[in-house]
Amino acid sequence: MAVDLHTHSTMSDGSFTPTELLEEAASIGLSAMALTDHDTLDGIGEAALAADRLGIRLVPGVELSLEWTPGTMHVVVLFLDQTSGLANRLADLRDGRDDRNTAILHRLADLGVTISPEELAQTAGEGAVGRPHIAALLVEKGHAESIQIAFELYLAKGRPAYVGRARLPPEEAFLLSREAGGVPVLAHPHTLGIDRSSEIAEALDWLVSIGLVGIEAHYGGYDGFHRSGLVALAEKFGLVASGGSDFHGTYKPDTPLGFGLAGIPIPDSVLSDLESVRP
Repeated sequence: MAVDLHTHSTMSDGSFTPTELLEEAASIGLSAMALTDHDTLDGIGEAALAADRLGIRLVPGVELSLEWTPGTMHVVVLFLDQTSGLANRLADLRDGRDDRNTAILHRLADLGVTISPEELAQTAGEGAVGRPHIAALLVEKGHAESIQIAFELYLAKGRPAYVGRARLPPEEAFLLSREAGGVPVLAHPHTLGIDRSSEIAEALDWLVSIGLVGIEAHYGGYDGFHRSGLVALAEKFGLVASGGSDFHGTYKPDTPLGFGLAGIPIPDSVLSDLESVRP
């Protein structure tokens, strides 16, 4: 059996509703799935109802964007208590996301690209609005050929419409995560922006010292060579080698649920390994 511990729904920047996401997970035979929307737990209730109906295990989670240079640090937190202090802190982060979206629309307007707040809200639906929704509108309006190209032309870091946003410091994020009964896992470590082994070791030493317990080794975008290297790195630093596809539906069409771009399933043993390190 396989699992997927990194997915996104319409409650953040995915194209599948939580129910549709669980239905897809059941249809491909996953034994468990984590819903890890950006900075929100709003989809967990709906997902739990679908999981019960379909006979698949749901792991409640969230993906956090943390303060980090030179790249970006994302942490997937699994097994979360939805009434915790972290859940309350997420509301502040969503307010920052709204301010960021407004600033991005202003920058696009300066570039001659008009997207109204109403259009953006309609595209996002009930969930939190994010850059993929803006990218989808750029494609719809003919300013880019695909969502990926929209990011490359306008929305990625260093591009003309990029705007940063408020992020939690790792120390606060890990403390709140553990207090909430959660297991913090470093997501897609390549985005940290560091390549030298000495720098990676230094970063992991520090992250482990403040509460990191897992690293996404079986990431959807990694082939077997990269996965085996990250599994070895996890063993060296006493971390659980977690995994997930980072599924976003049509916003990342080349990344199927449960497998990711490389087409390699995530073993269900990952879930029991993570459970063994829960607070």
